[in-house]
Parts: sequence; structure tokens; C-alpha cells
Amino acid sequence: MKKLFTVLLLSVSLLSASAQKQAVLDLLKKHNIESSILDQQSKQPVDDHAFDLKYSLINDNKEAITLASYDPSKPESERWTVISVKGKIPGKSDIKSFIKAHSKRPVAVKIDEGSFIVEKETPEYLIVSYKQDPSSLPDEAKFMKDCRMHMTINLKSKRIEQLQSLNEKPLKIKIFNAEKLDLLVKLIWNEQEQRYFTESEDMNLIVKFLGQLAPMETISVYSNYKKVL
Repeated sequence: MKKLFTVLLLSVSLLSASAQKQAVLDLLKKHNIESSILDQQSKQPVDDHAFDLKYSLINDNKEAITLASYDPSKPESERWTVISVKGKIPGKSDIKSFIKAHSKRPVAVKIDEGSFIVEKETPEYLIVSYKQDPSSLPDEAKFMKDCRMHMTINLKSKRIEQLQSLNEKPLKIKIFNAEKLDLLVKLIWNEQEQRYFTESEDMNLIVKFLGQLAPMETISVYSNYKKVL
């Protein structure tokens, strides 16, 4: 009897997960939107284009701006060029710190198929949320398993406008305990290349440091994409 109850419980869980995704697919069909819009691969950062980056770190009401450019056609150690830090010519330590923080290559992360939820539907937008498959997350991003992604689809253009990651519980990010993570990624669709490009990333983080809550914000603005590979 106990084994039968376990099997029934699992069956109900699977049916519920299937129904959740089907509700999303039905809504997409209703608005004549291809289900492939849910494909994570179409939203991965491009790694065959050069681009410019304006990176801002805001902490204690102070803003430090770094200007840089990226060119994947160059040898790996030369792909990033740091142009300025706080309006000045960067020092060796500035360059080393920036490259270390931005050297990770894009990773194809999968969606947890049983996590879909229809969050909101208006005449202008459809908001769908989901979680990422923990097994597809790299070790340094395992904390994202406790975050939910919110995808905003413009019903007029039939394109994704933004992705927002929000934590559902406190996170452990390396040595820090984070009370809040709010990452907003705005996307633009390139009709010629039939793909999305990241326009900006705005991350708000509140961590506990020495017993105190410390807010921090980073804003990355990307521009001048140019295919080089």
C-alpha cells in the first residue's frame, strides 16, 4: 500500500508539471507565438560578436564606471580591452580584476520543464516564469537553482523584452549570504540575424557583511555589436 501511494503521488506530480507547461504552450498558441520562444539557447549571450561595454558598480551611493570592449576573434588572453576605470587610464590591477570578473564563457542552461507558471496576461504582455535545471548550472552559479526567472513577452512584437531573476529564498553566493537577488536583463531582437542580443543587465544584490545588510548594484550596458566569427 505504501509503494502504491508513492507511485500515485509521483504520477499526480508529473501530471501537474505537464499541465503547467501545457497552460503556457496554450497561451503562446492563442497569441500566435512559436513555442520555441521558450528555448534557452536562443537567449544565451553571443560569443561570436565584438561589442562595447559600460560597466557600473554602485556601492554606498558611489558609482565606479568601467569602459571596455570585447573581441572574440583575438587570442583568449587579449579579447578584453579595458579602456578606462573611473574616467582614468586603468592600472594593471584594474585590468586584472575586470578580466577575472568577466572571463567566464557563456553556458547553455536548461529549463526545469516542470516549473512553468503563467504569472500574468494583459492585452500588451505575457509574463511566464520558470526555474533553471540545477544539473545544467555551472558550480559557480548553483545558487541560481533557488531563483525564479520571469520572462516578459511583448504580444504585439511576439518577442521577449526582458528576463528577470528573483530569489525565492536567501542565497549562498561563494562566501556571502544574500538576502536579495534581482537581476533584470533587457533583450533586443536582431531581425537580420534572427537572434536576441543583450542590451543591458541590472543586478541588485543585498548581502550580509559583518552582520550588516549591504546593498550593491551593477549595471552592464552593451552596444555596437559586430559579428567577427
